[in-house]
Amino acid sequence: MIKLSCAAALAVSLVGAGFAGSAEAACFKKTASGTATSLDGAKFQVKEAILQSFDWGVWAAFMATGSTPGYRVSTPAYKCSPGGLGYNCRGTSTICKTG
Repeated sequence: MIKLSCAAALAVSLVGAGFAGSAEAACFKKTASGTATSLDGAKFQVKEAILQSFDWGVWAAFMATGSTPGYRVSTPAYKCSPGGLGYNCRGTSTICKTG
């Protein structure tokens, strides 16, 4: 009886771990860089490049409506510095599939 209870507990914990794993598997990170004459422009270039790197349709929707259908995209964490045409920025976003 104790062996059966332990086996059941193990099965439940493995199933729970499987659900957590699939939620994590639906998310990924993307990094891109951008250069522009203004800091805001360089950050926008980063955002565009991140969206283009995984789905051109999502990029088109973002440009048209500001939305990212089917995905939740975090605001990139930027590291920017003067240089190039004005500013160089590098940013990383977490992207999660939503359905």
